[in-house]
Amino acid sequence: MGEVMLEAFRARIVERKPLRLRGGGSKDFYGGPISGDVLDTAGHAGIVSYEPTELVITARCGTPLAELESALATRRQCLACEPPHFGAATVGGAVAAGLAGPRRAAVGGMRDFVLGVKLMDGEGRVHRFGGEVMKNVAGFDVSRLIAGSLGTLGLILEVSLKVLPVPPGDASLRFEMPQDKALEALNRWAGLPLPLVASCWQDGNLTLRLSGAQAAVSAACAKLGGEAIDDVEALAFWQGLREQDAEFFAGDAPLWRLSVPSVAPSLDLPGTTLIEWGGAQRWLRGDVDRVRIRELAERAGGHATLFRGGDKAAGVFTPLQPALMEVHRRLKQSFDPYGVFNPGRMYPEL
Repeated sequence: MGEVMLEAFRARIVERKPLRLRGGGSKDFYGGPISGDVLDTAGHAGIVSYEPTELVITARCGTPLAELESALATRRQCLACEPPHFGAATVGGAVAAGLAGPRRAAVGGMRDFVLGVKLMDGEGRVHRFGGEVMKNVAGFDVSRLIAGSLGTLGLILEVSLKVLPVPPGDASLRFEMPQDKALEALNRWAGLPLPLVASCWQDGNLTLRLSGAQAAVSAACAKLGGEAIDDVEALAFWQGLREQDAEFFAGDAPLWRLSVPSVAPSLDLPGTTLIEWGGAQRWLRGDVDRVRIRELAERAGGHATLFRGGDKAAGVFTPLQPALMEVHRRLKQSFDPYGVFNPGRMYPEL
């Protein structure tokens, strides 16, 4: 069945017509305007191998992300970067989008967990990059390059991912404090030996998640104080952030994501704000001027992305400097010389 699917993919690719790569379609909203005929990867599914003792799992692109996580849960393991589902996510789509959940600042992003990929390029050729063990670094940079490329460089056929044990201890705390004090506290705590893995500030409340050895979590809770949150409520809270079904994300107003240094002070942002990742990720809801938002982000040392909704005509991602755009063009030419895969999904020029 696997070889039949590969031949079917190859037959579509060598026609050299624009293709829209699609697994579960849960990230269709993300990136630039979608174009091309659909190449459905959902049928190319299944876990190829899972070595719990080696902390590595390999799966085909169309494997439901929920299926992979369920297999890991049976051995008390997880994808620590918590890639969001946003619906019926697939493993290939999660890697291509490169998104991560609330733990990102503590454990790394999706590309930090990609060990190897099997990829079909724009000429129908199959390549393997990286490996299936954590000690194998051959071609590792190419594997990481694929994560977050939104399918513009090739069709991910299989991916090997690093997994981690589920932490034995977990607790959440809440503090009432204004934004500037919350940012100050987060940066101060980041320099201490605390098992702090996630944070969220909104509407005058700072919520923390602590995970690790039970003794370390208990000691951190005693040191920090704050209001302890019930486990059920805490799970729903962090899940609401990961899947963006919390009240903040509801509605049709454009959603902007600002990536800035965690030490950046409070920004004079219009609209409604939510802050994650120790201050490094700042969400903004509202129909705001894109030029102003990007100028604010740039002055703070970061950049802004129109994550969801709004007018995509002027570009979703911050425009690249000419030298960096040339690097992107060369990569696209090397992997996809005929512009088959997801044209315009990242930048109109690609």
